[in-house]
Amino acid sequence: MRSLVIILAVSAAALLTAAGAPGAPATSPATRTICIDLGGQTRPAVCTVSASRLDGREDICLCTGAQTVEAPVCGPGERPQAESRAFETARKLAARDGSLVGDLYADRPMCVAPRNR
Repeated sequence: MRSLVIILAVSAAALLTAAGAPGAPATSPATRTICIDLGGQTRPAVCTVSASRLDGREDICLCTGAQTVEAPVCGPGERPQAESRAFETARKLAARDGSLVGDLYADRPMCVAPRNR
């Protein structure tokens, strides 16, 4: 009887792990906070995040000496734009409203890489 309970518990844990394994977690953020300075270059954002591996959202992000901008996270198969002077100028102009969501450069979205876990 005891071994049956242990087998059922291990089976249930394996099923729950397998169900959540493929793809990104359900709480994967659609946007990230980035910092853009006066020239359009990105600067590191200082963010606090949850200690949970399941919740990838950023709680608070601060930009010192730069503008705080919300940028979309690149989807599967997408890569961030290559940094160039023309791209930085376009990004600076597009970020005047505080967001890069929906903005395009060379017919591609101005997306950023997902946060490393």
